[in-house]
Amino acid sequence: MQEIIDLRSDTVTRPSQGMRRAIAEAEVGDDQYGEDPTVNLLQERIADLLGKEASVFVPSGTMANQIALKILTRPGDDVVLGHETHMVWHESGAGAANAGVQFSAIGRGGLFTEAEFRAAFKPPGHMMLPPTTLVAIENTHNRGGGVVFPPSEAAALCRTAHKLGARTYLDGARLFNAAIASGASSKDLSQPFDVVSVSISKGLGCPAGSLLAGTKADMVRAVRVRRMLGGAMRQAGILAAAGLYALDNNFDRLGEDHVNARLIAMSVAGLRPVRFDLATVQTNIVIFHMEEGAPDAATIAARAKEAGVLVTVFGPRTLRAVAHLDVTAEQCSRAGEILGRLIESG
Repeated sequence: MQEIIDLRSDTVTRPSQGMRRAIAEAEVGDDQYGEDPTVNLLQERIADLLGKEASVFVPSGTMANQIALKILTRPGDDVVLGHETHMVWHESGAGAANAGVQFSAIGRGGLFTEAEFRAAFKPPGHMMLPPTTLVAIENTHNRGGGVVFPPSEAAALCRTAHKLGARTYLDGARLFNAAIASGASSKDLSQPFDVVSVSISKGLGCPAGSLLAGTKADMVRAVRVRRMLGGAMRQAGILAAAGLYALDNNFDRLGEDHVNARLIAMSVAGLRPVRFDLATVQTNIVIFHMEEGAPDAATIAARAKEAGVLVTVFGPRTLRAVAHLDVTAEQCSRAGEILGRLIESG
């Protein structure tokens, strides 16, 4: 039977035996009443890890983003964020449907500067323009190739936003990857922001779940919005137990995924049919673009699947591969070689 190397996402991981034991043995209660001790413990640990007063466990990163938009904006407000941000590209238009906001995308590759934010900011009270009430960054940035948002620039953005009367949000679905790659703590990367989210179902390998963190007052509002969006859960400790296990066992190894992603990247970097900046491979994501005249992304992905390698088509001529805890260095090297051979052969 052909071995399958699944690089479509770091969400495809399966719980390890240790994680399954933690799930099976979890002490549970009804979380909608705040009575699940395992959920409560995970929320306390994440709040402490991010340096915030409180956190709230939610089913997914998309729900975390949508809750943040609801509690930090009003319908009709303007949200400034980076180019090709997850909230704009990968949430089925939920920001407009749920929070009623409009997005102003700035910068390039998911990164933007304090000066670019100032230029895009729309002041309150204007007779025609919607007020900018929120600036959001994604760290690491998915469609930017897993790049880390510069901590000094994030701090400057938040200082300026607060001076201008806007609030700040960090979509930190892969914040732990950013912390490992930058050498900064998760707390330091979170500190400038009013509200922060992190995912435990990506690099940490849990079956589901994200957490939103901020002030106690904001998290009280977040609990209400979570119910409005259908995210109130019952004995959610079986999921939270996986998160506690992952924090203890899967956090420090995230750097291995970054090394393995570079193994994939080295096999496609420099190939004539590929447009690709190796400098963007800072964490566990590799995104590259096929030049005109080369096979399109869907063709390469289909041929790779036949050879036992699964990647994601991210656009007509764009492919993504993601390293994670369920693939080894040897598998990533082999996958990179297969992708490189398929691309070169046309």
